[in-house]
Amino acid sequence: MGNIKYTALKGISFLMLLSVGLLANASSLKAEYKRPSSIPFPADNPYSVEKAALGKMLFFDPRLSKNHNMTCATCHNPSFGWEDATATSIGAQNSHLDRHSPTIINMAWGSSFFWDGRARTLEEQALGPIESAVEMNLPIDEAVRRLSEVQSYQAWFQRVFPQEGINSKNIRKAIATFERTIVSGQAPFDLWVEGNESAISESAKRGFALFNGKAECASCHSGWNFTDNKFHDIGLQTADKGKGKLTGLAKDAFAFKTPSLRNISQRAPYMHQGQFKDLRSVLVHYISGGIRRDSLSELMKPVPLTLSELDDLEAFLMTLTGRDAAVSLPILPL
Repeated sequence: MGNIKYTALKGISFLMLLSVGLLANASSLKAEYKRPSSIPFPADNPYSVEKAALGKMLFFDPRLSKNHNMTCATCHNPSFGWEDATATSIGAQNSHLDRHSPTIINMAWGSSFFWDGRARTLEEQALGPIESAVEMNLPIDEAVRRLSEVQSYQAWFQRVFPQEGINSKNIRKAIATFERTIVSGQAPFDLWVEGNESAISESAKRGFALFNGKAECASCHSGWNFTDNKFHDIGLQTADKGKGKLTGLAKDAFAFKTPSLRNISQRAPYMHQGQFKDLRSVLVHYISGGIRRDSLSELMKPVPLTLSELDDLEAFLMTLTGRDAAVSLPILPL
């Protein structure tokens, strides 16, 4: 800071320091949120245009459900931020499932999948809903049989997976490849990070300062995708044990994966059971500190924010919705 004395800066807000460039780590803080330049694909399932196109067909094909009445997009609808608009998802035979569908936006950067992290890869995740008795309810062997009866699918799989053709592994690889291409578009926040100071409002800039400072949101919602990809009990009123149901460990009780905040304005209702209908309700929950219990994350604690500060935080969150490309439905093989 050169010869500027600390005492002269007392009382100047984080935002003011950020805006005039006096904060030493201002640039590095913005850099933490810079969008990546490419999508990561695993070495054992590299990207190809044809594979992604095949995966898109499968994602929207009702033949992957027992009664030909559901697709992957039934619960991961592009019109609703690639999740659904109900508190909990609707499954086979119009049944109500236990959880809200998580978005598949930016899952190429995920390290585990589902709210409880039970799938280690997107390929593993893709199989889950297809075979689940309460979701698409179709054994994968039956899915292979159905697709094998379609001459155009035979040709597509032979083109994408020469000498292998249609099998369970390749169905999952194709769907996962398409899912990795679902990336949130450039948002006003990204333009601001890149140097366009007029891209977001002054209120949103104050919200960004709160997000990284007093409100401590960035403790979990970190990085360009605004998630640490970890699991936390945030003190919600729920009987669902989350990751704890899988591990049986007390420390994992009520712990769920931190969701991305990208395109968050499109993705109501919020939380693993759609407990909150709007972002303001979410913020109010966080500043309350949640339900106190042994498994509660140590990061959860009451935060005294004013109504104007809540307004600023919400204004910032609204800048995270990007302008996404229109999603066209694929022409399905007959």
